[in-house]
Amino acid sequence: MIDISNLTKKYGDKCAVNNISIHINEGEVVGFLGANGAGKTTTMNMLTGFISSTSGNIKIKGVDILDNPLVAKKSIGYLPEIPPLYEDMTVWEYLNFIYELKGCKFAREQHLEEICEVVKIKDVAKRLIRNISKGYKQRVGLAQALVGNPKVIILDEPTVGLDPRQIIEMRKLIKALGKEHTVILSTHILPEAQAICDRIIIIDKGSIIADAKTEEIDALINEHHRITAKICGPSDKILAEIKSMQGIANVQMLPEKEADANIFIIEAKSNVDIRKPLFSLLASKMWYLVGLETSGTSLEDIFIKLTNKN
Repeated sequence: MIDISNLTKKYGDKCAVNNISIHINEGEVVGFLGANGAGKTTTMNMLTGFISSTSGNIKIKGVDILDNPLVAKKSIGYLPEIPPLYEDMTVWEYLNFIYELKGCKFAREQHLEEICEVVKIKDVAKRLIRNISKGYKQRVGLAQALVGNPKVIILDEPTVGLDPRQIIEMRKLIKALGKEHTVILSTHILPEAQAICDRIIIIDKGSIIADAKTEEIDALINEHHRITAKICGPSDKILAEIKSMQGIANVQMLPEKEADANIFIIEAKSNVDIRKPLFSLLASKMWYLVGLETSGTSLEDIFIKLTNKN
C-alpha cells in the first residue's frame, strides 16, 4: 500500500531524514513515533506530498507522490494536529466544501451522511464550527479526511487537547477505521500507540531505530522475561532459593509488603519460562504463592532506551 524507499531530506548541511525505507501493508494501523527534531514531522510532510525529498521516493498504491501527485493524493486523507476548519461555516457546509474541493464522485448526500454517522457528528451538522467543542472539531477534521473514501488515513496527534472521554472515543474510532483503511498515526502519547496500533515505528536523528508489531516491540530491548511474585514465608530463604534456580538472571525483593506477603521481581533468562519451576519450588517448601503476574516494559521505557542508544 505504501512504499518508502531510501528517503532522505537535507536542509543545507543538516540531514533531517537519513535514507529510511518503510513498507506499510494495506489495513495496518501504524504508530509513527519520534522525539522533537527526530525527523518524524519531516517524514510525514514528505509522505503527504507537502514537501519534496532530497532523494528517494514514496509510492502510494504504486503511484509516486512527486511524479503524479494528484493521483497519489487522492488515496490520502490527512488530519493535521490543528484541523483545517473554516469556523464561519456549519459542519455540513464545510463538508460540502471539502467534497467539491476534492472533486469527489460519490453521491454527495449519501456519502457525507455516512461519514457523519461514522465519526458521530450528525447531531452538530447544522451548527457553526466555531460553536462546537474541541472534541467535535477534531471529529470534523477527521470527517474531512474521510471525504472521498481514501485508502490511506494519516493522523497527526489526533487526541491532543481532548478530555479523557473524548480520547477513548477517538481511539475507538481510529481502531474502527483500521478495518477498512491503512492508518498512520503520529503521536507523542506512547500509551496511545500501544492502545491503537498494530505496529510501531520509532525514528531518531533521522533514522529508523525500531520497527515491530506492538506486542513484540519490547523484545527489541528485553533479553529477560520478568515476573512479579507475592510469596508468604521467610524472605531471606525464599530469596536464596529463587536465586539458586536454573534459568534465573536476576531476583530482588521489594522493601514493601502486601499483608504478610513479600514481593519479588524475578527475571528469567531468554526463552525460559520460570513460572512452573517456581510454583514447584514454593509448594515443596510450603511457602504460599498469593500473587503472580508478568511485568512487561512500558513503551516509554523502550522509547527512552532505544533513543539513548542511538
